[in-house]
Amino acid sequence: MLALIAGRGSLPDRVAAALEQPPLVCALEGSPPDHLPVDLCFRLETLGTLLLNLGERGVNEVCFCGAIERPELDPEKLDDETRPLVPLFTEALARGDDGALRVILQLFEQTGFSIRAAHEIAPDIIARAGVPTARHPRDGHRADAALGDRVLAELGAADQGQACVLRKGHVLAREDERGTDAMLAGFALMHDGPNGADLLSTAFDATGGLTEDARNWLGRIAREAHEAPGAGAILFKGPKPGQDRRADLPTIGPATAIRAAEAGFDGIVIEAGGVIVLDEAQVIEILDAMNMFLWVREAA
Repeated sequence: MLALIAGRGSLPDRVAAALEQPPLVCALEGSPPDHLPVDLCFRLETLGTLLLNLGERGVNEVCFCGAIERPELDPEKLDDETRPLVPLFTEALARGDDGALRVILQLFEQTGFSIRAAHEIAPDIIARAGVPTARHPRDGHRADAALGDRVLAELGAADQGQACVLRKGHVLAREDERGTDAMLAGFALMHDGPNGADLLSTAFDATGGLTEDARNWLGRIAREAHEAPGAGAILFKGPKPGQDRRADLPTIGPATAIRAAEAGFDGIVIEAGGVIVLDEAQVIEILDAMNMFLWVREAA
């Protein structure tokens, strides 16, 4: 039996739908999945009890998927099963995201659970190498992508982020612990229409295609994009070198495409086999409407 340690976003839904048997859905308090009903809710201070409960329910596999907030440890809320794990938690919370995940994954494995990656269960969430959009990258974008490899190596060494914004050989922004959305917020184009987050709720019709209102809004943004702070730049995203790819693979989706469009970027570059693309058809439709590209690039 498999348990999903599920967070926010659509990734847990995709993984659950790909399973032949319904999973046991577990959620960290404060970061529940958007749609899946939760079977077990836990805190960091009760993780030991969760591990015991999973074993009692016949769980032998675990998949981590979805976004969660980094928890804080409250010593007063520790239960007896979890108190012996405090040294591990202290070590994990002192590290960056990848380092913390390694400690947690190791804990689950040492308890007897196998770790399955989200893209192992739902392989179609990983985009194939190539350029699926109408627009293709130019030589300048390819040079910036080579720079992106070096920037991600630096970020990975410090365990700080999985993305950066590049333009003509310059690094305009680096992702930090706040994530990609926070990084892109600094490039958002100010306008009178709905922002990217609001647009997502009405952007697609019942068939999954862009609505006419959404197309008109994107058209307006396209006309104004040359004035945006990120005009001509690319969003470069990939896993950290040496990252454990069973959890926390970088992810893009329609919201990423819209925020990149608002910022005036020329396109998005991701590593083939190393980045999850949620709702790929919608991502491509948004980028095509904005005359932007998606380059799923083979790892250097």
